[in-house]
Amino acid sequence: MAEIQTGWVKVPNGALQIDSYLAEPNGEGVFPAVIVIQEIFGVNSHIRDVTERIAKEGYVAIAPAIYQRTAPGFEVGYSQEETILGRKYKDLTRADELLSDIQATIAYLQARPNVKGDAIGSIGFCFGGHVAYLAATLPAIKATASFYGGGIATMTPGGGPPTITRTQDIQGTIYLFFGMRDSLIPNDQADQIEAELQKHDIPHKVFRYFAGHGFFCDQRADYNPDAAADAWEQVKQLFERKLRQE
Repeated sequence: MAEIQTGWVKVPNGALQIDSYLAEPNGEGVFPAVIVIQEIFGVNSHIRDVTERIAKEGYVAIAPAIYQRTAPGFEVGYSQEETILGRKYKDLTRADELLSDIQATIAYLQARPNVKGDAIGSIGFCFGGHVAYLAATLPAIKATASFYGGGIATMTPGGGPPTITRTQDIQGTIYLFFGMRDSLIPNDQADQIEAELQKHDIPHKVFRYFAGHGFFCDQRADYNPDAAADAWEQVKQLFERKLRQE
């Protein structure tokens, strides 16, 4: 495990300054990088913890606030009231703006002297899992881990054809993680996504666990430690192979 340093930085995207949580290994070196994409609850303690865990594996990890345009500084927990608030801000996002913000984060990483600019991946959870699927269409993203991304098969942020219709544009390898007891993502939607990835010969794996929504997050009621541990090993293997070895 690498010793790390953490802090908040600003990622510029035109006039917008995106608050972003950065965690990186200490000392000299050039490292692959991973963009961590939040749930609807903001860059909260869970997302910061994931960012730090990735950095300890030897990556520069950054979690941009994807609600910066409408709710700067937004960070909540997992109560019913907070979920309603998080969904309100999710409904204000647009795919083109989200992609612009992720591209700006890529540019920020590539400008850092300790980042290997051609070895960038992303990981997203909940709504962030959906955004990670979108971001997988960006040329710089070599590896994507999408956790229980709701709505991929049925909608896209801001309206228009559902995000699944962009599958053919995915550039790298994508791993998807679903809970078979997830009331927010019917199993047949996971099947549709897998079929579309197969149809377009996108390098991928789909992992299904006997778990509910949010099973990776130890702050949520559906936390499943066995599923979370297995998924974490799969994520580490994905990033090791696609961002470090290739």
